Amino acid sequence: MRRIHLAAALLVLLPLAASAAGGKAAAKAPAAPPAPPNITAAMAKGGCKAFAALVAASPDAYSTFQSAVDGGVTAFCPTDDAMKSFMPKYKNLTADGKASLLLFHAVPVYFSLRGLKSNNGVMNTLATDGSAKNYNFTVQNEGDQVTIKTDAYDDAARVKNTVYDKDPIAIYALDTVLEPVELFEPVEAPAPAPAPVADAPKASMSKKASHRHVADAPGPAGDDAPPAD
Repeated sequence: MRRIHLAAALLVLLPLAASAAGGKAAAKAPAAPPAPPNITAAMAKGGCKAFAALVAASPDAYSTFQSAVDGGVTAFCPTDDAMKSFMPKYKNLTADGKASLLLFHAVPVYFSLRGLKSNNGVMNTLATDGSAKNYNFTVQNEGDQVTIKTDAYDDAARVKNTVYDKDPIAIYALDTVLEPVELFEPVEAPAPAPAPVADAPKASMSKKASHRHVADAPGPAGDDAPPAD
């Protein structure tokens, strides 16, 4: 009889022990890392709504931006004011050109602001494909200001502020749109103005007087002229 009671007790206790062990195992499981933020949503929140909308509307650009997150990405989004003045140029591009321009605004490496300041030089972008069209730009520092220069534009774009910075994603707002030389002709510097031509020296008064005297001299007397006294 005691064996029957003991067997019954074991049948009750074993499931409880298994449940407790499972609970401990579940408690020790590490929490899943948070999902990376949506890049376009972060851009829009940081004052780049127009640029973010263009990326979201371009399947090629959007998928490339999102897929670059795992390996690290640094994006540069023009502000809404910068995009407003640039839109006429953007509308004239082909679909491929639009996607390339959008991808030209990101590099496939995570850079903090300090990292940008210490890694000046030419950088490949998400638009770089290894062909003759390099789609790269140059990062430079002017004092404490980080700037980006392309061969299609004389003035450099300036980083205005940090929109988002958490490894592996960094987003910075720019004061102008980056124009790749592969899509836009370089702006030629204006030709220097020609030097002023020196005025020719004026004739002396004596020559003018002599010229007037000759011009005023009477011609030979005609047949009808009265005889001289």
